[in-house]
Amino acid sequence: MAVQYKKLTKKELDTFIEMRICQLREEGAKEEVDLKPALVDYYARHMADGTFVSWLAVDGDKIVGTSGMSFIEKPPYFSCPSGRIGILSSMFTAKDYRRQGIAKELLSRVVNEAKEYGCGCVQITASDMGVLLYTDFGFVKNGNFMQCNL
Repeated sequence: MAVQYKKLTKKELDTFIEMRICQLREEGAKEEVDLKPALVDYYARHMADGTFVSWLAVDGDKIVGTSGMSFIEKPPYFSCPSGRIGILSSMFTAKDYRRQGIAKELLSRVVNEAKEYGCGCVQITASDMGVLLYTDFGFVKNGNFMQCNL
C-alpha cells in the first residue's frame, strides 16, 4: 500500500505523542520529566483553537511520519511584517520509511498551512539529520539564535 497523507485528529493523538517522544529520544534529549501529560494538554488546546496543525504520513493503519506547525504572533518586524510565525516541530519519519520523500512532503504541507494562516516566516531548531532537508527547502541558518532555559 502506498503512503498517504492526512491531517492529525484527536483519534491519532496518542500515537502522535508516542512518536514525538521517540523523536526527542532519538535526538538525544534527556528524560528528566514525564512529558506525556504536558504534550496531551498542549496538543489538545492548540488543535482546538487552530494554533497547531499536523500532517501525518500513513501506511495502512500505521503512522510512519509526522509533522507539526505551531502558530505564534510577535510584534511585526521588517522581515515578518505580519508578526505571525510558524514554529516547525515534530518532523519525524520511522526508520524503515526514511529517504523516500516523506519528510519533504510533510514539510511542504505544514509550510503551506503556515502560509494559509498568514505567517511571514517559519522557524525550526533543526536536528543534525534534518539540516539538509530544511536547507534544500529554502531555510537559512540564523547564527544569532539563542535560548535561556528558565
